[in-house]
Amino acid sequence: MTEDDIDAVSAVRVHGWQAAYRGLMPQTYLDAMSVAADAEQRRSWFGRRSPEVSDLVAERDGEVVGWACVGPARDPDIAPGAEELPAPRPTAGELLALYVTPGLIGTGIGRALLSAGTARARTHGFRTLYLWVVRGNTRARRFYERAGFTPDGAEEAYEVGGSNVPELRYRRSLPPDGPGFTGQYT
Repeated sequence: MTEDDIDAVSAVRVHGWQAAYRGLMPQTYLDAMSVAADAEQRRSWFGRRSPEVSDLVAERDGEVVGWACVGPARDPDIAPGAEELPAPRPTAGELLALYVTPGLIGTGIGRALLSAGTARARTHGFRTLYLWVVRGNTRARRFYERAGFTPDGAEEAYEVGGSNVPELRYRRSLPPDGPGFTGQYT
């Protein structure tokens, strides 16, 4: 992903939320989401992100149709503070985001992005990859389970538009010699 992709990534993300979370989050919140506001926030983060965070896009006919982001795991129970780490690099990564243009879900774009993100996580030395998924998002849960992720028992809720949205944490081991990504995504 380059800075020039930010507007397109924000459109994929916002439209992805609006499609995936219908009935799982307050509709007024989803309707109020703004591609422009998301892009503005994403621009401020883009230049400050850690070198171990990778933003990847999938393109079809020159148009961004998917986005994934991987980086170091954020949860304190799996990613202690740097002063507590026995080595200078974290070994747990997190799939921070994976969104595909809603009309293209089921076409292989998500699988390709997950494969590319997994390969990038291995490159950063992560031996385990975690992710959070909305409990009621059965389509996403099935997708991750088919990809080898399993719930690890952690659950939490976060507030969205005045409602608590429960999430489940999933994990997958990343053996260093496991299959990697062989396609061309930037």
